[in-house]
Amino acid sequence: MTFSAFQHQKYLSLETFRKNGQGVKTPVWFAQEGDALFVWTEASSGKAKRIRRDGTVRIAPSTGAGEVLGEWMEARAQVDDSPEALRNIQALMRKKYGVAFDLFGLLGRLRKAKHTSVRIWAR
Repeated sequence: MTFSAFQHQKYLSLETFRKNGQGVKTPVWFAQEGDALFVWTEASSGKAKRIRRDGTVRIAPSTGAGEVLGEWMEARAQVDDSPEALRNIQALMRKKYGVAFDLFGLLGRLRKAKHTSVRIWAR
């Protein structure tokens, strides 16, 4: 299974799961490297907490508003707070989104937000 459906997309809809099994769908920016997709998010976000608890996710190409543009795909995800992972995701996101990512990051730094990297791979 490959991520070819995501090649020319700006957003993906990431569905994570609550303890009761209910799915929570969130449109996110992402970048691809090799056979994995990477998402930059706040370490304290609901999606990061749900992935730490259970790495089962579903993903689909989407618009920024979350409107799904393709088929849902079962995947696995893992949160990585290491400095190396954070440097890598920042470089990937900066390359893909440019100044928009830098502005987004600046807003986070002003709020003193802590960020994390989420690695997604095909199941």
